[in-house]
Amino acid sequence: MTEAAVSDVAESFLTIEVGGERFALPASQVAEVIRPPAVTRVPLGPASLLGVANLRGAVMPVVSLQNLLGRQQTPSATSRVVVIDRGAPVGLVIDRVTSLGTSVSDTQSDSGQMRALDLDALLAKAFGSLTRRAQGRQVAAPRIAREEVTEQDKVALVCFEVASQDFALPLASVHEVVALSENFMIVPQTENVMLGVMSLRSVMLPLISLRALLGLRAASRDGGRARVVVARIGEQLVGLAVDAMKEILRIPSTMIGPVPAILTRGNAETQIQGICQLEGGQRLVSVLSTDHLFRDQALIEQISSRTETSEDMGATDLSSHGDEQFIVFQLGGEEYGLPIEAVDEVIRVPDTLTRVPKAPVFIEGVMNLRGRVVPVIDQRQRFKVEGQGERRRERIVVVRIDHLQAGFIVDAVSEVLKIPQDQLRPTPDLAAEGSQVIDRIANIEVEGRMILLINPRDLLDRAEKDLLAAMSENQPERPSS
Repeated sequence: MTEAAVSDVAESFLTIEVGGERFALPASQVAEVIRPPAVTRVPLGPASLLGVANLRGAVMPVVSLQNLLGRQQTPSATSRVVVIDRGAPVGLVIDRVTSLGTSVSDTQSDSGQMRALDLDALLAKAFGSLTRRAQGRQVAAPRIAREEVTEQDKVALVCFEVASQDFALPLASVHEVVALSENFMIVPQTENVMLGVMSLRSVMLPLISLRALLGLRAASRDGGRARVVVARIGEQLVGLAVDAMKEILRIPSTMIGPVPAILTRGNAETQIQGICQLEGGQRLVSVLSTDHLFRDQALIEQISSRTETSEDMGATDLSSHGDEQFIVFQLGGEEYGLPIEAVDEVIRVPDTLTRVPKAPVFIEGVMNLRGRVVPVIDQRQRFKVEGQGERRRERIVVVRIDHLQAGFIVDAVSEVLKIPQDQLRPTPDLAAEGSQVIDRIANIEVEGRMILLINPRDLLDRAEKDLLAAMSENQPERPSS
């Protein structure tokens, strides 16, 4: 810790208390003092980094001053965050503010000698270089698992549940998948298929009950799991209400069989373009056809009128070319995102995984994914998240870079989300130090959300390095000659 006795020269400063001691902080370094904000934890970061928070649109790293001073952070009802400016805001958590804008000499006479903090030295000691890591560096391709199956002739599907049955849409026709809000607007004098309209980033989308559209029986629905699949139907976007999102699959087209002819006769032109057989044929997924999903001309006209109304209201275009698409998943109460192009599949955790002898604790085992042996990594262990996830909701996110694969167990996968460029922020320098897997942060202010966006190449690279290091530690020592 770098500290210096405060001189007798009067200077405007902030007096703060940390761990029962008082420190002087030059007021010129203080931008503001705020109550502790909601903090999103950043995994694999330094111990003194509590996480990141939203400060009026800026992503601010929040640092424990107690930890910087070599002490244990203890919660306090009077805690405040001192925001300092280091080219970007940095929040320092303190126990309390004792005075503001008082001269040093006056305060010393009342409470004895105080010490000034050399914040630059403290931050540099804890975080190393404060400059952002070099961009565009070359990273050696990891060797976690090799993908032997060619990408050609594969079909990407988004799978979801409706009335206890599994359905899917081609990923190419899915704009995004979001949570179903309870606050969608009901439109009077419409069929039960047409639920109403919902707002998605200021755009009004027609909301359709896929259960009613498919003529399926009513069933109980878990509101917390309900999702809206925003699909492109012809020239417009439509929200399809489903019971839950399940998986994202990339499978050979040969796994999708034709629909039995009896289902396609007469007026019942099929809304299903194929049936996918999984788990040795024990599980069937019906692949919907966007071309034939809407057969009722009156309903098509209703959807068109809702779309035209939203355009008249001056809504922005959801299909902006600057948006980026991410798979959003949960881990220990925080939200993370992976670029959708790096995610090969999202699947349920198999009942059994093949254990690997002497493997590190974060390796759950390996699984057979349609002929490929893929290592499965417990991401809670990797990110040092305490507790256990809910097993029935856990998923394996299969990440692929340069034909190399690994599966990461996460607590749940909630959304396929398109995020506008103006909501993507670089990771603050302090938050980036020691945690290079976090590439950017999505700061969605209107929803009060902060999503940590993962660099898939660094995720695989770091996983491989940890794996190789752990395995080398398990190697028996060779006798000296």
